[in-house]
Order: sequence, then C-alpha cells, then structure tokens
Amino acid sequence: MKEYEFYIVPTPIGNLGDITNRAIEVLKQVDIIACEDSRVTQKLLNHFDIRTKCISYHKYNEKERLHSFLEILQSGKKMALVSDAGTPLICDPGAVLVEELRKNNIKITALPGANAVVTFLSQIPREDEKFAFVGFLPKTQAGIEEIFVKNKYADTVFYDSPNRIMKTLSFIKNVRPDARIALGRELTKVFEEVVIDNVDSVIEYFEKNIIKGEIVAMVYRSENTEADSDIDDKIAILKSKNFSAKDISIILSELYGLNKNDVYKKVLNSSNNM
Repeated sequence: MKEYEFYIVPTPIGNLGDITNRAIEVLKQVDIIACEDSRVTQKLLNHFDIRTKCISYHKYNEKERLHSFLEILQSGKKMALVSDAGTPLICDPGAVLVEELRKNNIKITALPGANAVVTFLSQIPREDEKFAFVGFLPKTQAGIEEIFVKNKYADTVFYDSPNRIMKTLSFIKNVRPDARIALGRELTKVFEEVVIDNVDSVIEYFEKNIIKGEIVAMVYRSENTEADSDIDDKIAILKSKNFSAKDISIILSELYGLNKNDVYKKVLNSSNNM
C-alpha cells in the first residue's frame, strides 16, 4: 500500500532565521505547498531559494480545496501546508483539511517550529504551567468581556491586532479592573517588546507609545478564590449582556436562592468600583 506524504510546516513568526533546516528541506522536496497568502509565502521561499509551486489555501476556500488536494496526494505527489507565520492550525486554516486527510488514511507529519504563544509564555513569569488559549477574540464587547469573566481563574492567552488592542484592554478593565496583563508585540523582531503591569498601567503606557505589529497577550488569573467571587462573576456576565441592576438581582435571586436586595447592592457596588 502506497504511503502518501503530507507535511505540516511551521514558518517564522518574524525572524527568518528561526526556520529549521528540516522545514527548508521539506519545502524543497514536496511538489506542492498549500499556503494562506502566496505573496507572503513567496517571500520566504525566495529567501531560501525554494522553487516549489504554491497553491492558495485559506479560510474562504478550505472546503472547496479538499477534493483537489486529495487527488494531488493520491496521484503520488507530496504536499506541505504552511501559514503566513507560525504553526498551521493554531488560529490558522488546516483543521478541515487534516480531518479529511485522516478519513482517507493519508499520513500526516507535523514538524516542530515557531509559535507565538510558546515564544511569549517562555519569557513571562507564571505561577505554574496551566493556561487557557482562546486565540483571536470575538469582535463584540460582550463577547470579549464574557471570555474574561469565564476564564477569571486561568491565565488567559489571546491574539490581537494593533488597531484593536486598546479597545480590548478597556473591555478587560470593565470586568477585571484589577487584572494584571502581559503584552508582547513584534516577537522575534528587532523592536520586540513585552510589557507586564496592571491593566490601567498597560493602557496608559500604550496611550503614549504607538503599537505596531501582531500582539499576543495574557490576562493573569484572579487571586480571589472561586467561592468568594462566584456571584461577582455571574453579575459581570449579566452586566456584559446589558441587563439592568434590577433584572440581575431578580434573575440571580430566582436561580440561586439569593436575597434579591443583597444581589442588587452587589451590582451597584461593582458599578461604583469600575
């Protein structure tokens, strides 16, 4: 039985010197490279004198490419999948393709390599190894605030863009006013920067300094115990959905047998502390 060859190949997240020798060899040896943006990938290929043909593969055409990619592999040709930067399938297209290839018993080989989350986490202090990675955040304020309320007791890592990050930080402040933030930008590049401080100070810092480059950040877990803050979390979630203080007190008192007046006071106090 013939064994087809499909490779997952990480590419540098900024510094071209971070690509591995094995990645270069694979990209030279395969017949086809599936890539997000051929213009971005071609710059990398030109730098390392790689002449392999590229085919676009992104979130808008990933399903329609499945049949043609299967035909390419089943004809005996070798393929590689790359993203614009970093490791494919980590906030990049590829999951649909990998699932289909496995259904058709096609061998998949994943190479180790560059990844923004690991690069970032390896240079910031943390209490332990546990963290939650949520990828790119939702576009709405309510969606963002809900994520950081639900993940209050986990170090929560996310990606963001320079044109969105200030709004994101303000949304985080709404539900986690005492949050500690670690924010990295331009990782592996000349102007790499990592800032670690409370959310107010990070906002103030970047109000005075232009933000450029893709961002990876982490909101540190709350130091409060889950038992003490459970009701506060529920209040924050309902507030993010624009429920009034009166409605929140009614909902929580009915669902959890709490005193309606006590809940109402908590809602008012949480608003005054923001």
